[in-house]
Amino acid sequence: MSAVAASLVIPTKNRWEDLHRALQSCQKQTVPLDLIVLDDGSTDGTPEKVAAAFPHVRLVRSDGASRGPTVRRNQGVELAQAEIVFSLDDDAEFVSPRTVEQTLAEFDEPRVGIVGIPYIDVRKDQVVRQKSPDPSRVMVAETFVGAAYAVRRAPCLALGGYREQWFQYGEEGDLSIRMLARGWVVRLGSADPVHHHESPRRHVGRMLALYRRNDILFAWHNVPWPRFPIHCLGTTLKGLWFGLRSGGFWSSLKGVGWGYSAMLRHGADRQPVPMSVYRLSRKLRKQGPLPLEDILPDLPSIAEG
Repeated sequence: MSAVAASLVIPTKNRWEDLHRALQSCQKQTVPLDLIVLDDGSTDGTPEKVAAAFPHVRLVRSDGASRGPTVRRNQGVELAQAEIVFSLDDDAEFVSPRTVEQTLAEFDEPRVGIVGIPYIDVRKDQVVRQKSPDPSRVMVAETFVGAAYAVRRAPCLALGGYREQWFQYGEEGDLSIRMLARGWVVRLGSADPVHHHESPRRHVGRMLALYRRNDILFAWHNVPWPRFPIHCLGTTLKGLWFGLRSGGFWSSLKGVGWGYSAMLRHGADRQPVPMSVYRLSRKLRKQGPLPLEDILPDLPSIAEG
């Protein structure tokens, strides 16, 4: 066993100032951490600056190509020394030194595969998102937000981690339903919240397109017959309607086209979850979060391999 309490991975690209703040906050945690920074092809000198300012951090440099956060997070889980692996966006920070310690305690239930850490989008409002409504119970959610979470390494590796074709946006839901199919749940956390300084360097049109593409891919890979065509049609129409209302219709339409094209290319990869798991996931989406004891009769047995 490693002497560290947990591993913590941070994918990054061209955000040195944000990353510097994030790493400083990691150093202040009350438990020893195995820190891993995964550079995704930065051109602003980030790798050199990390090596100089944080020599104890394990730095993984890219081969020059940008492959996206899903690939980098998977690399981080593979390299992790500890069984519990935290992931933090490079534009997020711990404002409490106890957040990691508090979150580790929330893996006390063997069914918990992922803990979504509470966070605040500080550039938007002061709402604490991803927070358990009842800290005295294991409250299960349909999915989590990738800005701040922790995962059990073994079941994540057994699943192959994130599907890397996702690249970015919405990959959490796909991992969550595949974990659920093996008996692992997403728990909402109660730790002191992370502050997420959502970076302004985001291409909104590209983000909308990737979300719509990945919604289609989620349906193709996970939704069983006979629900697949209904789910896929509903996802398509809702995505286009959202794009119309938000002023991003053409980006959304492009993303839907990408999704159906990718669906055809990855036809052989389709491995839908059992209908019972799909229904449970939809129940959590509509009614959740729900206490673990309320959904235990519907959960498959735990399987890591």
